[in-house]
Amino acid sequence: MAKGKIHSFETFGTVDGPGVRFVVFLQGCPMRCIYCHNPDTWDISMAKYELSAADALEKMTRNLPFYKSGGITVTGGEPLMQIDFVTELFTLAKAEGIHTCLDTSGIFFNETPETMAKFDTLLDVTDLVMLDIKHINPEKHKALTTHKNDAVLSFARYLNKKGKLMRIRYVLLPDHTDAKEDLISLGEFLKDFSNLEKIELLPYHELGRVKYEKLGIPYPLSDAKVPTSSEVEKAYSIIEQAKDI
Repeated sequence: MAKGKIHSFETFGTVDGPGVRFVVFLQGCPMRCIYCHNPDTWDISMAKYELSAADALEKMTRNLPFYKSGGITVTGGEPLMQIDFVTELFTLAKAEGIHTCLDTSGIFFNETPETMAKFDTLLDVTDLVMLDIKHINPEKHKALTTHKNDAVLSFARYLNKKGKLMRIRYVLLPDHTDAKEDLISLGEFLKDFSNLEKIELLPYHELGRVKYEKLGIPYPLSDAKVPTSSEVEKAYSIIEQAKDI
């Protein structure tokens, strides 16, 4: 039985999947996104909790009626760093009739037989995948996160092949992820995905700045602008128009 290295729990999540959700933030992430607002989740050795899947789920099930319109979401960090734990947690959740949602970058996906077997087992007990596409351009993705996006886009295609319900999340960061040609490319990439429930365009925010200060890490976006609601709406329109052509 895998023990999960957990950063924290949220008992009233309303933006991490449908309904009111119990959210498990796992510790550890290989990416270093310049707009990350949870740098305290990067180092897997800094976990606040180390729990079995049964013990983690019990924190939710003691108040299960409260989540009848929602379910459980596992996020991070990057939850696929601990895929065995997530699979066990979701297996137990599904046995209780709980809706399961995975929020991931997909960065660990590859098509080796061992990895595919693990992903298939996890997806069998996952109701919804919220896939974070950081950037559609591979080089810009690497500049933004320290990794290229090959695995991310391959995972998106695989979810479509499997017919697994998917939401795409994309952070709008002025001067980094808002170029019109990139938004068009993202929409064109997503146009033939029959499993796509929705696209969530998330405006960059500065809420993580204080965490960088506490950790003694230089904040990488000291001069970044927070997009206006009209800029977010315009970017969303560009993506949708490209997707629907």
